[in-house]
Amino acid sequence: MLNRRALLAAPMAAMAAPGLAQAPWPNGPIRLVAPFPPGGSVDAISRLLQPHLTQILGVPVVVENKGGASGSIGTREVARSAPDGNTWVLVFDTHAVNPALIPNIGFDTQKDLAPVLMIGTSPMLITASKGRPWADMAALVAAAKAVPESISYGTIGNGSLAHLTMKLVERETGASFIHVPYRGGGPLSTAAATGEVDLPTATGTVLAALMQGGSIRALASTGSTRASVAPNAPTLKQVGINVEAEAFWGVLAPAATPAPIRARMEAALRQALEVPSVKERLGGTLGVDVAPQGPEGFGTFLARTIETWGKVVRENGIKAD
Repeated sequence: MLNRRALLAAPMAAMAAPGLAQAPWPNGPIRLVAPFPPGGSVDAISRLLQPHLTQILGVPVVVENKGGASGSIGTREVARSAPDGNTWVLVFDTHAVNPALIPNIGFDTQKDLAPVLMIGTSPMLITASKGRPWADMAALVAAAKAVPESISYGTIGNGSLAHLTMKLVERETGASFIHVPYRGGGPLSTAAATGEVDLPTATGTVLAALMQGGSIRALASTGSTRASVAPNAPTLKQVGINVEAEAFWGVLAPAATPAPIRARMEAALRQALEVPSVKERLGGTLGVDVAPQGPEGFGTFLARTIETWGKVVRENGIKAD
């Protein structure tokens, strides 16, 4: 009699708590989409975390590069994916710019994706390629004002945070530069190494190795404090240019992904970030200020950042590539 009652009660319990009726997670290979080409910061951080997530979760975690349209193509694929915990995306600062930059983006940035964990932030660096004559920002601004649009700056793409930041620098200083957008950190890094562009402008994750090799030198940091990978470069505010901007990285899931699954992934990400070799690489070579924020903090940060940079896009009439 007891066995019969137990059998009858089981389906009722499953109906009352749908989450309990789902298959245990993780239950198969997990995709971590990096919505940029190989060689940039999103790719580097995704691949740094991948083996540790595999070990922690006990299933293969595969990094898939789905580049294009400032990261929106790969992110859109994740937004439209089944909310089963098997697909995630690691986004960059362009995620907060794209809603204003790309009107037909194909998904709602805030409604179709759920914040899981913000990994950290990093200032961008305005650097000068080897052989360029400007010793500091004052000399650079003076040269750009003397001959407008004679000096080029390269970024990871049109509408990227570096592009928007340089627009603010132009507004604050009265200087005028030429923007050269590349399709991600990898292509920009190659251009910086060969001196193809005057002012490679990106995070330390893209530029640190080139600075160490002497291909470029940092003129200024865009953060509130000096960048750890370029401690001798002043912040823009320290040289009298009232501009501040920081890139960020974080992981998102399809919005309907069950809360327990998102919480488990958040915990796994936090555990991976505590691995000494990961902490050393992120904070050292890649120049990321690791400061994890969970769903609530990350969501608030995203909402504020989307509003701030969307305004810059609209005021400057910036369009996607």
